[in-house]
Amino acid sequence: MVRPDKAFPRSPVRTSSVKVIASSLRKGNILEIDDKLYVVLNAESFHPGKGTPTTQIDMRRISDSVKTQQRYKTTDQVERAHVEDSEFNYLYKDGDGFHFMNNKTYDQVIVPADVIGEQEAYLQENMQVKLSVFEGLAVAIELPQRAILEVVDTEPTVRGQTASGSFKPAKLSNGVRTTVPQHIVVGTRVVINTTDGSYIERAKD
Repeated sequence: MVRPDKAFPRSPVRTSSVKVIASSLRKGNILEIDDKLYVVLNAESFHPGKGTPTTQIDMRRISDSVKTQQRYKTTDQVERAHVEDSEFNYLYKDGDGFHFMNNKTYDQVIVPADVIGEQEAYLQENMQVKLSVFEGLAVAIELPQRAILEVVDTEPTVRGQTASGSFKPAKLSNGVRTTVPQHIVVGTRVVINTTDGSYIERAKD
């Protein structure tokens, strides 16, 4: 079992990396910048009508969890470090962190809370996730895009306000607040986008 109190790689790092263009970066990628490793939290490219297309990268330094932001030309080359992406099964959370099991090797890892971040709200027992592992340590997590949750609080359905496209505020069983169609009532199980918390559809089960 990998313990979360093992130190993250410190500068200078020694790792295999490959040059990629900035516009190809995705959430969870690991970058090597000035001999330090950063995990990409968000990558967004901008293509103005005039001017140079750019890619804005929000990232977190692995060594101390400091968040930073960098903007590149979309064609600039950056160093992407090699990490191993593997499928894991979420087990439980305790005082040490979040426990996951590798689906192939059955090895267990403990992931610190700062790696999970706000995605904790959508973690469910036995959920299959993808962990990016560097030197035995999980540095990024990718959840399934869809999760099924129950509506625990919302406004009653009002006759005449069930038209398609009409939404109302709702609170989900994981505490997240979202908006749902007017016909959705308390107790309804719904499919939610784990990326932004938006309603997708009513659960079919």
